[in-house]
Amino acid sequence: MALCGCTAVDVVSILRKKREPFTSLTVSAVAEQAAEAPRVFTHILLTYHVGGKVSAKAAEDAVALSKNKYCSVSKMLEKTAAIDYQITYDEPGTKGA
Repeated sequence: MALCGCTAVDVVSILRKKREPFTSLTVSAVAEQAAEAPRVFTHILLTYHVGGKVSAKAAEDAVALSKNKYCSVSKMLEKTAAIDYQITYDEPGTKGA
């Protein structure tokens, strides 16, 4: 949950700075853990669901910046887990999607 919240705050901030017309953002995660203790996360898949007519490039850039630079939770978790992501869009007319 901390990872979803941390990255969502970053992505919203970046999309606002880019003046992208998003109307919603939902971030969910599915994770795998090690079989033995300590059961650290080994793989995390984040799904960003973006509402509004947002440029696909702007959304991709925002998510990449959050994951690779701004989100401190992501930086800590990447020590033990591979973190992948996918982006889905509400609007069929999303620019560049």
